[in-house]
Amino acid sequence: MEKDIKLAVLIDGDNIPSKYIKEMMEEIALYGTPTIKRIYGDWTKPQLSKWKTILLENAITPIQQYGYTTGKNATDSAMIIDAMDILYSNNVDGFCLVSSDSDFTRLATRLRESGMQVYGIGEKKTPDPFIVACDKFIYLEILEPYSETKDEKGGASKKQNLEKITPKVIKFLKQSVSDVADEDGWAFLGDVGSLILKKQPNFDSRNFGFEKLTPLFKSLSQFEIDQRVQSGVRFKLIYVRNK
Repeated sequence: MEKDIKLAVLIDGDNIPSKYIKEMMEEIALYGTPTIKRIYGDWTKPQLSKWKTILLENAITPIQQYGYTTGKNATDSAMIIDAMDILYSNNVDGFCLVSSDSDFTRLATRLRESGMQVYGIGEKKTPDPFIVACDKFIYLEILEPYSETKDEKGGASKKQNLEKITPKVIKFLKQSVSDVADEDGWAFLGDVGSLILKKQPNFDSRNFGFEKLTPLFKSLSQFEIDQRVQSGVRFKLIYVRNK
């Protein structure tokens, strides 16, 4: 039986829009069980009052942190201290750091140095240093429900701001396939996906409008796809090769 991965979810309440929380918690459940769920902020501020119902619905514990002085972010410090306390408690296997703030770059690096799996979640404005410090980074924008996005006529449309599959992206995918391919050029797609995340933690097929990596590769004429049946395995194994 596969081990249940326990995750500590730490949210920077000053830095994350409340509208994403429901979808974000559903996303986190794909990677493990969030046994610790905390959100940090100065809850005396009127702009954070809209969080109350959302926190109750998702059983997230609010941590009060007063701003001691102007221009200094005490919330970041409180979140970092808590993360280190949780790390040394040995009660979790990984962390979800929810913020678009590069101040958590060193924290993510330190947690990974201690053998923790680190998932970063934030908006597309998140600086690259924090993104690459995580094992995987997920943009909040791709979690937004389709129904919330409207076209100019008021009708439902696809999510906006999807990234384009540029020649640079194609080159990156082809190189990743080559790096794990066998002598015949075929690479198991699971291995390709793992390598892609190691190279580029924020790479996600959903950024390009595809729910999974397989349909993304199938849509590109630069690759061949082979679905293989293996004895004792219920599903087909997907292999990919550069054309």
